[in-house]
Amino acid sequence: MRRFTTRGHDLLAVERFRDDTRHMVEFEVLKDGNPIGLRGETARLFLSEDDYQRALRSAALREIRITRHDLVVEGHLIRPKKKKHR
Repeated sequence: MRRFTTRGHDLLAVERFRDDTRHMVEFEVLKDGNPIGLRGETARLFLSEDDYQRALRSAALREIRITRHDLVVEGHLIRPKKKKHR
């Protein structure tokens, strides 16, 4: 059974406005034993560059699946543009 709860940071969380925050990720937890949540739950976190690299490693190990990623600049969320192939 799929759960539709969102854990982690709220969209207007204090973490969003910290000086070292560079990324916002929303992801689905794929494996139990994750400190963020249970398998099937979704979470949102505002992360520094180092924390974002850890999230990418977790995604590569299939512990989480990142469903959304935005850059954070002075508290503003900016959706990265997709590269055009020519």
